[in-house]
Amino acid sequence: MLDSVNDRVKVVPVPDSVLTERVATVRAFNRLYTGVIGVLDEGPADAEYSLSEARVLFELAQQDRLQVSDLRKRLSLDGGYASRLLGRLETRGLITRERCAEDARRQLVALTEDGRAAFADLDHRSASQIGSLLDQFADADQRRLLGAMGTITALVGESAPEPTVTLRAPRPGDLGWVVHRHGALYAEEYGLDERFEALVARVIADFAEHRDDPRQAGWIAELDGERVGSIFCTPGEDGTAKLRLLLLEPAARGHGVGKRLVRECVEFASAQGYRSMELWTLSLLTAARGIYRSAGFELVGEEETDAFGPLVTGETWRREL
Repeated sequence: MLDSVNDRVKVVPVPDSVLTERVATVRAFNRLYTGVIGVLDEGPADAEYSLSEARVLFELAQQDRLQVSDLRKRLSLDGGYASRLLGRLETRGLITRERCAEDARRQLVALTEDGRAAFADLDHRSASQIGSLLDQFADADQRRLLGAMGTITALVGESAPEPTVTLRAPRPGDLGWVVHRHGALYAEEYGLDERFEALVARVIADFAEHRDDPRQAGWIAELDGERVGSIFCTPGEDGTAKLRLLLLEPAARGHGVGKRLVRECVEFASAQGYRSMELWTLSLLTAARGIYRSAGFELVGEEETDAFGPLVTGETWRREL
């Protein structure tokens, strides 16, 4: 079955009128989000520690000692304010300050036992507050919220560690998502019409009707908890398994998700006793064809078709198991 593994990226200028509207949307989000963060971080008006004090305790809890100059940089504090802030915490017995043995011009700061106890209490209260916020939403909405946060972080934040890739069995709602994303992505990237989406829907319907068949399986790929891909293994003829509905969202490309999906599908087919595996794709999907080739598939047939709108070359790939 066709796949959406493609590494082409197009940058299209945004009209000024659209940009103005989007700026207004971002500003409205900022006002909402800073209000939520203010409640979570600062707590009630009679909170024991100010936001700045809590941030200092958090930074110091991550390591044994920290140079004051490094602490200032991390929290964007000027020298005078940092000195007064640390003085208050030291007076309360939460931190200690001492000169660096290697360089007397530098000062080291660390949490005391009372300071670590204070941080543990703050950390617990913060986790409880955020848990209460999340509890307002159903599981699906929590996933949407965390996925949106991950998207914002990836786009505007500093370079992050390699995201976590998870493969799992389809859950309620996933099969409809597979049909929707195939239809939307193939229309946008390759100009295929609604007949292709109908084909995907038929494949999914057949998979669902035979959901108890041990010879078939499906996987949904998640990147940091957000759905980004799919693949299915279904029975073919004469002991041949079919690799179908490989999909990869644009944001997930380049993270090895496609290779993992194909490998999982091939290993399942082999474990189920299939003798071979086949798939059908398009010749213009160079990235996907590379994945198939590296997984041991060989091109065994090709033909032109306009069954989904534009004239394209369909390819059949096969490998022995």
